[in-house]
Amino acid sequence: MTSIIQTSKGLGFSPYYKYQNFWYPEHLLPHTLDMQATFKAQPSDIILATMMKSGTTWLKAIIFSVVKRHQYTSAQKKHPLLDSNSHDCFPFLHSIYEKNNQNQLDFMPSPRLLAVHMPFSHLPASIAESGCKLVYLCRNPKDAFVSLRHYLDKIKPIGSEMTPVDEAFDLFCQGVFPFGPIWDQMLEYRRESIKSPDKVLFLKYEDLKEDLAENIIKLAEFLSCPFSAEEVKRGVVEEIIQLCDFETMKNVKANQEGEHGAFVRFKNSAFFRKGKIGDWKDHITPDMAKRMDKIIEQKLHGSGLVF
Repeated sequence: MTSIIQTSKGLGFSPYYKYQNFWYPEHLLPHTLDMQATFKAQPSDIILATMMKSGTTWLKAIIFSVVKRHQYTSAQKKHPLLDSNSHDCFPFLHSIYEKNNQNQLDFMPSPRLLAVHMPFSHLPASIAESGCKLVYLCRNPKDAFVSLRHYLDKIKPIGSEMTPVDEAFDLFCQGVFPFGPIWDQMLEYRRESIKSPDKVLFLKYEDLKEDLAENIIKLAEFLSCPFSAEEVKRGVVEEIIQLCDFETMKNVKANQEGEHGAFVRFKNSAFFRKGKIGDWKDHITPDMAKRMDKIIEQKLHGSGLVF
């Protein structure tokens, strides 16, 4: 860990390390380094990379439903998403390494569905070398900040204290965010999606909310499993939308009572709150919003990426 140049109080209850220009929650950095050194991607892998608290749980369910639609129809009562959390169907690589369960990778059916939060420049080299598909999802940073605060408050260990919101927001503006600065993370994936559009698909949470059907069709085409005209006519896209509806997922028993995590064990219900666009308006002041807007405009200027 000789590349660690700075440490910081976190936005919640855990300190962060700055490694190669990006911030990591303390407990995840060792597993990230191990993953970088040892993970071997396969050409058929599908990697979902996301800004933390950008709709990861939702998009995992959508991609799983699209890719596995011939194996599991949404009408089946035993569809995995109606019986388990989408993180179990579509695991995080860092969770696999955190649990020292790398042998799980050898038994996953093809295509393997794996997720990360890390920036593009920190991905294991084998991902780019394999030519596998990579989907990236980001979200308005103001909503991501608010969502993360609520999430961390839900999962914090008994007896621990959250960083005060004003201090946490100041850290966020300095770029301290899990696997952030998030504007740098977004720009890395944005550039790669322009450079290699057949390998990297860049998505915004707000666009998914605006027209999910269109984006599901786009996803299927990108992942080389496009919907046939007969499937579209039969309403398969609409079935997937219903299966992955926020309220449907929220009411699945496993998402209400099940548990997740290794460093901290917490209920799967922590993954579900509101999923609203613009929820930040009820949680941060206008002055805080103006400060963040100015930073976002400066950092993303000229990229074509706007919120």
